[in-house]
Amino acid sequence: MIQPILILYTSALLAFNGCTPKPTPAAADATTQTVVPPAQAQPLKTGAEQLDLYLPVLQGKRVGLIVNQTSMVGQTHLVDTLLSRGVQVATIFAPEHGFRGQADAGAHIKDAKDQKTGLPIISLYGSNTKPTPEQMKGIDVLVFDVQDVGTRFYTYSSTMHYAMEAAAENNKPILILDRPNPNGNYVDGPVLEPALKSFVGMNPIPIVHGLTLGELAKMINGEKWLAGGRQANLTVIPVANYTHQTAYTLPVTPSPNLPNMQSIILYPSLCLFEGTTVSVGRGTPTPFQVIGSPYYTKKDFSFTPQSMPGAASPPHKGEVCYGLDLTQPTDAQPFTLAYLLEMYQNSTQKDKFFNNFFEKLAGTPELRKQIIAGKTEAEIRASWEPALTNYKQLRRQYLLYPDSE
Repeated sequence: MIQPILILYTSALLAFNGCTPKPTPAAADATTQTVVPPAQAQPLKTGAEQLDLYLPVLQGKRVGLIVNQTSMVGQTHLVDTLLSRGVQVATIFAPEHGFRGQADAGAHIKDAKDQKTGLPIISLYGSNTKPTPEQMKGIDVLVFDVQDVGTRFYTYSSTMHYAMEAAAENNKPILILDRPNPNGNYVDGPVLEPALKSFVGMNPIPIVHGLTLGELAKMINGEKWLAGGRQANLTVIPVANYTHQTAYTLPVTPSPNLPNMQSIILYPSLCLFEGTTVSVGRGTPTPFQVIGSPYYTKKDFSFTPQSMPGAASPPHKGEVCYGLDLTQPTDAQPFTLAYLLEMYQNSTQKDKFFNNFFEKLAGTPELRKQIIAGKTEAEIRASWEPALTNYKQLRRQYLLYPDSE
């Protein structure tokens, strides 16, 4: 049952008009504000759906939108919703996979114009991950509204980090329209070590961080993780009637190779295979629901990746891959190393199993060494302490929603 969020309404909208609101209890700095609707017994509403809380902020402003195909207000895209209400949208910024969310993972996204509105689209993936000062000149406020899946290596949170950084550097406010985290009911995995910071891991958080992007934005701001220790003029519009235990099925697929909730739940465990010789099913009808390799010794299950939309050149294209079928609902479970250990232990090419991307995904150089050394999952998990426990304590300071931790 969805429980209402019993938080008082705050007037953080004044931050955009030069007034100084009271700091939120979760963060010590006054640069981060949270706009919270009155508690009501009603269905879950994303930040974007609560137009009355943020439209006043945008009126008369030139708005830059960081959005993709998930940025929906009911059945209408946020871009069209704002334009229909007279908001002056100046620029669309697109994260990985592009504005319409159809590009391959890691594919170069070109700047373009939206065919429907004629608005300029600027890619924030590849060589330009952060809005430049030139791109920020014609903007009064940045708005970020992208659905995440709650893992450190899913790059939408990195795009948000850089957007906050650009806002802080150019003295522009940034508004986060929050959305639920489908993997937000737990915290797990090794905490990123600073030496391995990259676009698939920007901040010292675990693989499964247990935060919505609004909460993560508050953490980034409060802990001064932006370049130079800057803090953004940040406002978060939380999800109404949401808790970290609320089951939430994404209404729009967040990227081409996460087509359903099965893949989204398995993603935290299976993405580590992107740093190995094992296919995660890109180029099949069931990406992130099957895993396999030509070098796996057990032959009970197989698939052959082929070129298709969202996976033009998948790993092991045209090769038979042997592995595991995880398409059944009972296979979807919280983060585990069981699949990784199984595939490594039964590989005929252990010396080539890992590639240089693995450490960036893991966030630590130790995991590869531990797997090669034959450590059990329990032994490996023990090495994640006390960093994981310390993170859980830090996380509590930035929660916007009731939690089970």
